[in-house]
Amino acid sequence: MGHELRQARQDGREPSAIAARWRAAGGADAPERAGASPDRASRYLRQLAEDLLDELADLPSRLNEPTDLAEIKALCPEWPSAPRGGRCGPSCDCGCAGADRAVPRAPDGAPPSRRPHPAAGIVSAHPAVGIVSAHPGAGSRAAGAMGVSPLERSREWGRVGAGGTRQAPVSVPAPRPPHPRAYHAAWLGRAVGCLLGKPVEKLPLHAIRELARATGNWPLNHYFTAHGVPAELLSAHPWNRRSAPTSLAENIDGMPEDDDLNYPLLNLLLLQRHTRNFTTADVAALWLDELPAGRTFTAERVAYRNLLTGVEPPHTARHRNPFREWIGALIRADAHGWSNPGDPAAAAEQAHRDATLTHTANGVYAAMFTAAVIATAATGSHDVHACLRTGRSVIPPHSRLARAVDHAIRLAGEHPDFDTVVDELHATYSPTHHWVHAIPNTALIAAALTHADGDFTGSVCRAVSGGWDTDSNGATAGSVAGLLVRDPDALPDRWTNPLKNRLATSVAGFDGTGFDTLAHLTHLEATRS
Repeated sequence: MGHELRQARQDGREPSAIAARWRAAGGADAPERAGASPDRASRYLRQLAEDLLDELADLPSRLNEPTDLAEIKALCPEWPSAPRGGRCGPSCDCGCAGADRAVPRAPDGAPPSRRPHPAAGIVSAHPAVGIVSAHPGAGSRAAGAMGVSPLERSREWGRVGAGGTRQAPVSVPAPRPPHPRAYHAAWLGRAVGCLLGKPVEKLPLHAIRELARATGNWPLNHYFTAHGVPAELLSAHPWNRRSAPTSLAENIDGMPEDDDLNYPLLNLLLLQRHTRNFTTADVAALWLDELPAGRTFTAERVAYRNLLTGVEPPHTARHRNPFREWIGALIRADAHGWSNPGDPAAAAEQAHRDATLTHTANGVYAAMFTAAVIATAATGSHDVHACLRTGRSVIPPHSRLARAVDHAIRLAGEHPDFDTVVDELHATYSPTHHWVHAIPNTALIAAALTHADGDFTGSVCRAVSGGWDTDSNGATAGSVAGLLVRDPDALPDRWTNPLKNRLATSVAGFDGTGFDTLAHLTHLEATRS
């Protein structure tokens, strides 16, 4: 109930009268760090909660944030068009007609380029891909050769003021699916980022920083370790109890099980059994067949319970499900991008069919955004900024998620110190959002990828060092950055060697599978006609 009351306030429903009834009966607010209350409530309070949850679900929202796909697309003026000439592009050697490469250009007609970030020494994108540095002093020097400030150029290219970012039209060619080695790098990247974030999941931001600094690992550049951490600091901020035995540097022996890896495996099974034409009902049936209930959490666990009680999709996402805008659908999105290289629209639609089993509105948008970003990264012809820009085009522009992503990317362009970016994001979202909510976590992922310019180590370390859902954010950032690297040998050994090409999972048939094998299976689904 506490989570649902907060969700109602966020998504434009007015819950004050129901909240007063709940508190008068002795009901509590939402737990700060957990999904479930620490103590079992009385039978009376549980019955009241069920009634009030149903009443809250019936409250109208003042926000225009639809979950229906047709309505979402109607609100997105720059929705990506389907690639012409089929799934292959102009570089294809399979003999098809191909598709016209439509790379957005800057107002002066120049193609996308990369220039040094004057303030931080990193690389930021040309305004043609919609991300610029607005750091004081940085812009003035960069403007000299162009004759106009970066901020002015970006506004001319399509960015508007306080209302957020209007994206330039996005048209992504659809080349042949990348080599299996690119998928290998993406799988490894997802595992590395997840593993990096596991021991500090649920810890507050200041604790993550203190634990890393205690071992000289700040800015974050390696897996966390307990060696050298003062006992009083470990007592004040203990590692995640489930993860520390398998995810601290001294304990890593292959990739341990995690829901952030289980769901891509399930979606591989989904594609193998039902192809890219699967339905939401197919997702539900697969879960009941292959996903142990104890491996589900928050929105997924509620939807799973709803299925067992006879509730059918998409009602499974709304029925007494206060977690329906949390991060769960986002972490399931990678396979939808991987299997639609160069077709971000198809990837987003596929992610929508998956996400609506468990999520609504911004929870669904986060999955669509991620799938579109990954589908664009799979082309091999776009940098991370263009990928993010494409992902942004499938989010309704006036939604809360769109504003959060715009805010995060803007901060990443303005501040050379990523800690400043993170502090601003936490000041904006932590007072009102649970640490697993999709909006702040998606914003953090976008900021990390932007600030690191797609660099692998920079991306995963920034995503994890930003706190909130550390393992999920690290996994998604690692998947995108790994795919952009396109070769597992290009990933630093200190990240990949401890994985030992071995993944643990409770998804039947996959336990102990190597990432090279998973890459081959993913490539098969991406090339299936």
